[in-house]
Amino acid sequence: MKADPFAQLKLLDLQLVDSTLDQLAHRLRTLPANAALAALAERRTDVAAKHGQLQTEVTDLNRDQRKADADVEQVKARRTRNQDRLDQGLVGDPKQMQAMQHELATLERRISDLEDEELVVMERVEETQAKLDALSTELAEIDADTQHQQQIRAAAATEIAGREDDGRAERELLVADIPSDLLALYDKLRAQLGGVGVGALQHKRCGGCRLDVGAADLARIAAAPSDEVIRCEECNRILVRTSESGL
Repeated sequence: MKADPFAQLKLLDLQLVDSTLDQLAHRLRTLPANAALAALAERRTDVAAKHGQLQTEVTDLNRDQRKADADVEQVKARRTRNQDRLDQGLVGDPKQMQAMQHELATLERRISDLEDEELVVMERVEETQAKLDALSTELAEIDADTQHQQQIRAAAATEIAGREDDGRAERELLVADIPSDLLALYDKLRAQLGGVGVGALQHKRCGGCRLDVGAADLARIAAAPSDEVIRCEECNRILVRTSESGL
């Protein structure tokens, strides 16, 4: 392949721009905020699941507490009615009075037992509600951290996008001076060889693979016309001769 030496030198400038664009794309993919947001999302999923479980538990416990309260009030109401009947002298039969007094004693014990159960439920409600409140606070903190990291990522992405726009604009100017066949070869090699399709021959070394060029190859390159497109024997990249090639 033949190409004007000036066009070949332009390839080196193009490689520099393309490498910068690749670095910007890599930076965008690997922003610290991306990892932070992924960790926050995972953490939120876990906390939200626990929060949902505790919400259900609190709802069930509140229902249990209302039932316990109702049970206590029901027995207390019955005790009050019986006590009122005794106090008002509405029970005249001794056996009936004795039975009612016995029932009052039984009701007192039942109230005591129910109030103990009620207290246990109340304590469980308070304990579970405290855990739920703590998880609600944690969720709010996660959401705030997420918003902060999103702002950081957006700012970084905007800055990178601006530099990418500049790079693409510079690339358009460069490719205008490079023959289409040479550009196609460069793009093909870049795709095959990790993003680097061309290297400068400097101080008898290939700038693509960083290996020294042998004496025989150097002699062949020195003898080649200036418009001949040279390829590195080691890495197959385009090798561009410069004033520092050492030929």
